[in-house]
Amino acid sequence: MMMIGWMVLVVGVLLVPSSQSLRFDIQSGKIKCISEDMKSNSMTVGKYQVINPNQDRHQLLPDSHKLNVKVTSSHGHIFQWAEKVEKGQFVFTAMEQGNYMACFSAPEHWPLITLTIDFDWRTGVQFKDWFNVAKKGHVDAMKVELEQLYHTINSIHHEMFYFRAREKEMQQLNQETISKMMWLSFVSLCFGFSVAGLQFWYLKSFFQENKLI
Repeated sequence: MMMIGWMVLVVGVLLVPSSQSLRFDIQSGKIKCISEDMKSNSMTVGKYQVINPNQDRHQLLPDSHKLNVKVTSSHGHIFQWAEKVEKGQFVFTAMEQGNYMACFSAPEHWPLITLTIDFDWRTGVQFKDWFNVAKKGHVDAMKVELEQLYHTINSIHHEMFYFRAREKEMQQLNQETISKMMWLSFVSLCFGFSVAGLQFWYLKSFFQENKLI
């Protein structure tokens, strides 16, 4: 029973979707960046919007309440660059694994104002809208659930291989670091003995020349 409980717990943890849904504030002239660790060939979608502070939600926002948005990869590739927007979205497929970053900047303004942004970032299985799949395909709920489970298991399978590859990289890095440290220690030890030998030889020659010994 305890083993079954642990299996259910592990599966429950693995089934947690990769997503970030949050609300945050930015002051005028400031930048806030949010990162997402993604593996290669995974699809992602992000949606953002500046919350309208006016009671009349239909009133247009001034330029002081608009954002500059930049989405980049860890290798510097730019996937979106938008200026003076109040809302938008980005969709792309990650071609390389690593950290992807979405940066939001508020324009300079005096007096200072604070912008509130809603941001939703989803990757992998979480990206797919299963309700619309069922609605468009007119299939029963059981089929949709099975298809969702299949895609979830497939995503977990890829995630396991991804973490195994990262684990091997970390082990290799640790081994290389230990080897370099041992080699550095050996070189430092040899250098220390060499310096001590030279000092001993110099002092001995000095004392002999001055007939002190």
